[in-house]
Amino acid sequence: MSEMSDILRKMGLFGVGLISLTKDKVEELSQEMVKKGEISQEEGKKFVQEVLSEKEQQLKHLEKQVNDKVKDFINKSGVVTRKDIQALEKKIDELEKKLQ
Repeated sequence: MSEMSDILRKMGLFGVGLISLTKDKVEELSQEMVKKGEISQEEGKKFVQEVLSEKEQQLKHLEKQVNDKVKDFINKSGVVTRKDIQALEKKIDELEKKLQ
């Protein structure tokens, strides 16, 4: 399995480039390596699974970072959120009940 890790590093599939890879492209790269005799058919299947798994993890990490930045921006900018509006609506309802 360390050969697979070396191949992945050599190909530079980690980072932003990995996120842009499609399943078809990864499978194509795998088949090319199999044809060249660099890896076996079984290693090729593992390669595809590992690359797609890493891609999914990176996408989730990127999504979390974006969400955190957006939340931070909203908090700092003073933009009213849906939660703020719901809290105000609840207070208004309570005040209306008291007035009646």
